[in-house]
Amino acid sequence: MKSSVLKFTLVAIILFISLNNYAQKFQGKAVYVSKSKMELGNWGAKLSEAQKKQIQARLKNRLEKTYVLTFNNTESMFLEEEQIDAISGATDTWGAYFSRGDQYKNIQNSKLVQSQEFYGKRFLVKDDLYKIKWELGTETKKIGNYLCYKAKAFVPKKELDWYDFSWSDLRNKEKTGMAKEDLVVVEAWYTTQIPVAQGPGEYWGLPGLILEVSRGNTTLLCSEIIINPEDKITIEVLSKGKETTKKEYTATIQKKMVEMRENRMGRRRSR
Repeated sequence: MKSSVLKFTLVAIILFISLNNYAQKFQGKAVYVSKSKMELGNWGAKLSEAQKKQIQARLKNRLEKTYVLTFNNTESMFLEEEQIDAISGATDTWGAYFSRGDQYKNIQNSKLVQSQEFYGKRFLVKDDLYKIKWELGTETKKIGNYLCYKAKAFVPKKELDWYDFSWSDLRNKEKTGMAKEDLVVVEAWYTTQIPVAQGPGEYWGLPGLILEVSRGNTTLLCSEIIINPEDKITIEVLSKGKETTKKEYTATIQKKMVEMRENRMGRRRSR
C-alpha cells in the first residue's frame, strides 16, 4: 500500500512539473473585439429608428473596439487599436480621455502599469492588480477550436472603470462625499488548452486564457489567437509618464473636471 501511494505521489509531482514547464513555454497574441449595446434611456423612446441608427453609426468607434493582448505565463500587454470616427473620419479625442490606455500586467507579482493621457499630459499609473474571486462553473462551450469553461464573479465597478469618468459619478460624489460602491456581474469563458492565467483588460486569474468576458452591455470576444510564434515575443514594462496610483489619478482627473465645469459656467455668466 505504501509503495502504491509513493508511486502515485511521484507521478503527480512529475506531472505537475511537466505541466508547469509546458505552461512556461506559452506565449502568444490574442485579438479581442469589444461590443457594447447602445443605451438611450427615456430619451431614446422619442427617437425614430432612423435617428437611432444615425446615432449608433456616430458612436460606432465607442461601441465597437479592437484590442490585442500579447502574453506569456507571467506578463501581458493589452493595447487598443486606434479607431476612426465612422462619419467624420477623425479620431475620437474626447472619448479617448476616458478610455483604457496601454496596459501592462504582471500576474506573478500582481502588479499593474497603465499609461493614461488627459489633455496632453501623460500619466503612468502603477498599482496592485485587483484579485478577482472567481466562481468556477461546469458549463462549457466552444470558442473557435478551444473548449471553454464558464466562470462568474462580482467585482466592484470602480476596480474595472477606475480610468473612466462621468459627470453623474462626479455629482454623486459631491453630494455624498464618496463614490458609490456598485458591484457588477462578470461572466468569463476560459480555456485550459492555453494554461496561462491571463486575460484581456482587468480580467485574469483563471486556470486558462480568458477568451470571452461579459459585463453589463459589453462583451469582449477573442477573434484570433497566435500561440508560440516563430519570432519571440518581447513584453516591456511601460515607463513614460508621471507616476501615480489609481486613487491619485482618479482624484486628479475629477479635480480637473470640476475646474472645466466652473470655467464653462463662468464664461456663460460673463455673456
